[in-house]
Amino acid sequence: MTSTAETPGSDAYLASLAAVVHDVEGIERRLTVAHIDQLRALARAGQLAETQAAGSGSRVRVHDMALRSIAAEVGGIMRTTDRTVQRRIDEARTIVEGYPAALTAWETGRITRGHVLVIVDAGGVVPLDRRAEFEAAAIVRCEQDTPNRVRAELEILAQRMHPRSFTERHEEAAAGRCVRLVPGRDGMSDLIATLPTVLAEGIHDRLTQQARAIVDTRAERAEAERAAAERSEAELVGVAFGVTRSADSADATATADAHVVATDARGIDQVRADIFADLLLAGTPALDDTIDTSAGPLGAIRARVQVVLPASCLDGTDDGPADLMGRSPIDTLTARTLAGSVGIWERMFTDPVTGTTVAVDSYRVPLPMRRYLQARDQHCRYPGCRVPAIRCEIDHTHDHALGGRTELRNLAHLCQRHHSMKQFTAWRVRQLQGGVLEWTSPAGRTYREDAPTPAVAFTPATGPDNTDRANTTDRTDTPPF
Repeated sequence: MTSTAETPGSDAYLASLAAVVHDVEGIERRLTVAHIDQLRALARAGQLAETQAAGSGSRVRVHDMALRSIAAEVGGIMRTTDRTVQRRIDEARTIVEGYPAALTAWETGRITRGHVLVIVDAGGVVPLDRRAEFEAAAIVRCEQDTPNRVRAELEILAQRMHPRSFTERHEEAAAGRCVRLVPGRDGMSDLIATLPTVLAEGIHDRLTQQARAIVDTRAERAEAERAAAERSEAELVGVAFGVTRSADSADATATADAHVVATDARGIDQVRADIFADLLLAGTPALDDTIDTSAGPLGAIRARVQVVLPASCLDGTDDGPADLMGRSPIDTLTARTLAGSVGIWERMFTDPVTGTTVAVDSYRVPLPMRRYLQARDQHCRYPGCRVPAIRCEIDHTHDHALGGRTELRNLAHLCQRHHSMKQFTAWRVRQLQGGVLEWTSPAGRTYREDAPTPAVAFTPATGPDNTDRANTTDRTDTPPF
């Protein structure tokens, strides 16, 4: 029997949930204070080692020995190795001394520890004389979104502040591409390919699509295999002149295939790894039972990557990196190549009043609206989720079955996880003006999910010859390569 306190939606349940959330909130504040205090203490430990080495002729060696000794002392208190403590001391000094504004923003609750780590990680390529400029811009951006959402944008910002272009550095890095084998335990090894990001992302995406096709069609393929085996047996087994004909090897193979499919319990990672091995060793996915002389459904699957490419990079006036949605920056040359070579690249010019499809009478979302929504949303619209829009489902914010219309102001991308949460839990969402989503938790707390930074910015053209162009709006759709 379920008690009232355990019934979702009841007053007792909501009160218990509110108490849990309140406790977590208070603990989070106390943890923040403790983390910052510990960070500053570790930074002082590093500064103490440096002070001890000051004035010494062999300063580097004295500093290293002093730091090892202090790390060992602190490690005894923290019950961890001196090497780990020494690494954490270095990280603490980097934050405290190199990013003081970010530390203050964390201390005052404007950003979180995760934001600080993203700022420090992305800022590693920024020259020292521009670090304060990067830090200030990064804090402002971090105040508006979660750490995983801002990472790619901060990486691009940092790359633009580097004295050498991202494309130039990418070309040098690409020269080091390789495949290496790292032996592991229990007869397993890691096969690691170091490739340009867009290629690695494409490979992973194609493997994922193929693996998902196998997992999702497992039941129907098993049924088809069983039906084929039964038909084969009925055709091959008969009585002629008093002699019973036995099923041949083809029948036995069909029966065995049906059993293999019916008992296939592998997870998505296992299927993805098996397809990877099949493709490299045999050239085709062995599990694609439709392959004959041409590529079957799995072989026909092609990789998809979602790239946001500023118009200035497309026309060659800017050499800054493009954004591979959900991952990291990629060089502009690769992005331009993708834009110019794939068949489904589409550029859309939209007028504020009549230039785009805004509503239809049917449930189905037409292609022009899909492309507009991909460009607007860029990723799942649940707060903090960064699953690219091309891997999400388009959801009617107000359910179509309950009268919600198929129009831009009632549509948004949600990944399968958060789409299901919206459907089957007490979480609620409504869409405000400008594509802003307002999520309400079962405990009554609200979280706003603003529309992402537009993939295209509108700026007035300058110069006497460009007067008429200043009022032109030009939007480039995010291409699902």
